[in-house]
Amino acid sequence: MMTSQQLADELKRIATTQVSDITRAVKEGQKSIALNEVRDMARRLGLLADAFDPKSAAERSEADGAGVAEAVDDAQAA
Repeated sequence: MMTSQQLADELKRIATTQVSDITRAVKEGQKSIALNEVRDMARRLGLLADAFDPKSAAERSEADGAGVAEAVDDAQAA
């Protein structure tokens, strides 16, 4: 089990890395790479959340995966 400090450190690491990658891709005009980074961040955060509540992980992954995919598809259409 992670301590609250370990959780905070991991969330900060994920956010810092992914936001940096998204920002770089946007600045370079690489929309598909930016969207892939958003998907990756959602996946990583989902895995971290699942570590705290594994019983409902399958339920959440089905619902969250569809929601993220739909949001990304909407962004691609824009």
